[in-house]
Amino acid sequence: MSVQMRDAVAVVTGGGSGIGRATAHSLARRGARVVVTDCDGGRADAVAGELGERGIAAVCDVTRLEDLQSVRDLALERFGRVDIVMNNVGILAVGPVEDIPLDAWQRVIDVNLLGIVRSNLVFLPVLVEQGAGHVVNTASTAGLLPYGYEQMPYTATKHAVVGLSEALALYLRPRGIGVSCLCPGVVATNIVEQVTFYGETSPPRGPNSPVLDAGTVGELVADGIAEDRFLILTVPEVANELRERGADMDAYLSRLIADVM
Repeated sequence: MSVQMRDAVAVVTGGGSGIGRATAHSLARRGARVVVTDCDGGRADAVAGELGERGIAAVCDVTRLEDLQSVRDLALERFGRVDIVMNNVGILAVGPVEDIPLDAWQRVIDVNLLGIVRSNLVFLPVLVEQGAGHVVNTASTAGLLPYGYEQMPYTATKHAVVGLSEALALYLRPRGIGVSCLCPGVVATNIVEQVTFYGETSPPRGPNSPVLDAGTVGELVADGIAEDRFLILTVPEVANELRERGADMDAYLSRLIADVM
């Protein structure tokens, strides 16, 4: 079921910077052709230019179904197929939960969760018809563990992305299509540009781990696709914490609550 990278066609949303850009480079180095999409056309063009003949660019706002349809049509027109779809766009609303307004919740859900829903509507029929391909959804360690109470809309949507990805794996893998869920820890990107702050904010919490560069994560994603792995972690220790959480959720939450009191 693993995708052969040589001459595969990949679509990467949020590909103009950070993890998306790094993954585009990793896939191109392995022989894939990449449609780099971003809501910032200049950034998409720059990354596609870095990839040379293996990259083309498109402006894409994942809250607009028609933008994703245009990207699909461009990929099919230029390359005749789509093999890999990486859904990699995310924004944050940060602050005490009682200070984050409803419209901020709606915006985060529209981008982080419904952006993937729209992508599924557009690209899954192509993958299912050809009976091959791979989908990568970028979630977060905040979608696995309950640290992110100061960024609750992000945490809620990333938990939803993990659950959506698990269900997609059950549906798509019998149809010859791989599914991976990327759950990165802290990565040096420009995601701060996508953060809106409300009320008095406190420093974000999470598992203690070093800050990774985006290039390392891009390689992990490409490896995960090649190996047809579902869960792609950048912090291996998270697996141990997941086991602790699964063994006794009450005890696990009690430990975390004691740490913040």
